[in-house]
Amino acid sequence: MPHSPKPALSAILRTLADDARLERVAISDLLTALGDRAIGALLFVFAFPNVLPAPPGLSGILGAPLIFLAAQLTFGLKPWLPEIITRRSMARQDFQALIQRMAPWLERAEKLLRPRLIVATLPPMEYLVGLVCLLMACVLVLPIPLGNILPALGISLMSLGVVARDGVWVLLGLAVAVSASVVVSGVVFALLQAALFLVTEILQ
Repeated sequence: MPHSPKPALSAILRTLADDARLERVAISDLLTALGDRAIGALLFVFAFPNVLPAPPGLSGILGAPLIFLAAQLTFGLKPWLPEIITRRSMARQDFQALIQRMAPWLERAEKLLRPRLIVATLPPMEYLVGLVCLLMACVLVLPIPLGNILPALGISLMSLGVVARDGVWVLLGLAVAVSASVVVSGVVFALLQAALFLVTEILQ
C-alpha cells in the first residue's frame, strides 16, 4: 500500500496552536508535534518568527535551539535539545497569534518549493548550510540593532530548501546570509566608531 503523505508543516503548526488543552506551548511540544521531521523543519520553526513582529524576548527563547540545531546540521547529527531548552514556553494565545501571522507565508512557500538543484541540499553542501545557519543563529541572539531579520530570513530560506531538497532556495538563503553579514558588520563597525568617539570626547 502506498504511504499517505505527511501533513504539511503549516498544518502541524496550526493544529498545535489550536490545541485548547494547552495553556502554554513549550519547545518540547514543538519537538513532539514535528516528530521525525528533518532538522531543517525545526530550524525554520525557530528562525522565521524572528522575521515577523513578535512578543519581546522571543529571540532569547528561540535563539538557543537554533544554535543547537544548526550545529547538529553542520555535523550531520539527529535533532536533539537539552531539557533546559525544551522546558521554555510561551502562552498558547501568543503562540497562536504568532502562527496566524507565520502560517500564510509558510503555506505560500510550500506551494513554491520543489526538488531541484538537489546537489546543493545534500552533504557535503548540507554541512556548509548548517555552518552558515550556525553563524547566523549566533548573530541573531546578539543584541545588535537590526540584527535579527536578515539572519533569521537567511536561515528560514536555507532550512526550507534543505527540507524540500530545493537548491534554489538554499542558494537564495546563502545570498541573504551574505547580505546579513555585511549589514551586521556595518552596524557593529558604526557602533564601535560611536563608542570610540564618545570615549575620546570624555578623555579630552
